[in-house]
Amino acid sequence: MLKTTLLGGCFYKQVTFLCGLNYQFWKVRMKFFVKSIDREIWDTITNGPFIPKLENDDVFIEKPWSQWTEIKNKKAQYDCISKNIITSALNLDEFCRVSQCGSAKEMWDILKVTHEGTTKVKRARKHALIQEYEMFRILKGETILDVQKRFTHIVNHLIGLDKIFEREELNI
Repeated sequence: MLKTTLLGGCFYKQVTFLCGLNYQFWKVRMKFFVKSIDREIWDTITNGPFIPKLENDDVFIEKPWSQWTEIKNKKAQYDCISKNIITSALNLDEFCRVSQCGSAKEMWDILKVTHEGTTKVKRARKHALIQEYEMFRILKGETILDVQKRFTHIVNHLIGLDKIFEREELNI
């Protein structure tokens, strides 16, 4: 169920919970959702938190909070916002899996490895799905709607595993 909320004068739909079985769908929805709020929040999730630094004898150290400018404080706050968005879209089991993470990026990476597997597992899944894609045929008695749904399911999983398609490859 989606809940409509007012944020910054704009209405948006709250994302669905990740319940363990819908990760690929959830991941895409989260990306759209977070980017619609602020692209810098998405940058924080994918690249890690912004931490203001001081250079001291060619060594960078974390700048004391009291010395942060308003702009640097806002950028650093994106990690807190990101963690709130992610944890608000998790069921209890998934929340417990990431609740002790230090950053939104760490949360995102743990969820990704948990549900997609390691690079080796992803590669194997991707090859199996590519083979399924290449061997795709209409099944006897299958409706056009069922064919499109099955084809789209395969393509979406491949895209989730970073497969890039040319436009003409997606026509059935």
